[in-house]
Amino acid sequence: MSAAYVSGDVVAGRRARAAKMRAAGIRPLPPAEAPAYLSATEAELRQQTAGIGLDVLRLPDGILIRIPATLTFAPGSADVRPEFGATILEIARTVKGRNRTYVDVFAHTDTTGAAPFNQTLSDRRAAAVAAALSRHGVARARVASRGYGESAPLHNPDITEEQRAANRRVEIRLVPYRSSDAPATGVRRRRS
Repeated sequence: MSAAYVSGDVVAGRRARAAKMRAAGIRPLPPAEAPAYLSATEAELRQQTAGIGLDVLRLPDGILIRIPATLTFAPGSADVRPEFGATILEIARTVKGRNRTYVDVFAHTDTTGAAPFNQTLSDRRAAAVAAALSRHGVARARVASRGYGESAPLHNPDITEEQRAANRRVEIRLVPYRSSDAPATGVRRRRS
């Protein structure tokens, strides 16, 4: 799991996202509580999604839910498949209840087709899954999305259909929202 996007900053930057979450009344985690919070979230996600066909992966500072695109979208489409509704609902239940995380939605394509088309398609797919999470009660202030097109493959090159299928995926990354993410708001007093 060495891809830079997985270990990088949250989409749109931590300070901007923390400001939105604070404005929405979402409380940050004290930094010391983040590891236990992530462990509990991971356990709950694994239980909620057992047998669905997706992967829940622990990251050094977060959780990644990897969903094969075959579960979510028809080829060349950014319309969420109706049969994906139950899966997104299960994910949203846990993510909604464990609301002290940023939620980044990433979408990826294979190398079939033109790179500009793939980039646009992945942007639209990431936005569609983010919107679905919000429709199921995940606070919009927590969610951001980004498409990566064919730039972050699991298999490079993706020669076989199995490799291309693995590269077509949606990922939901949960990163702890810590009290240290943004400066405290309020007025500072000057000492006399």
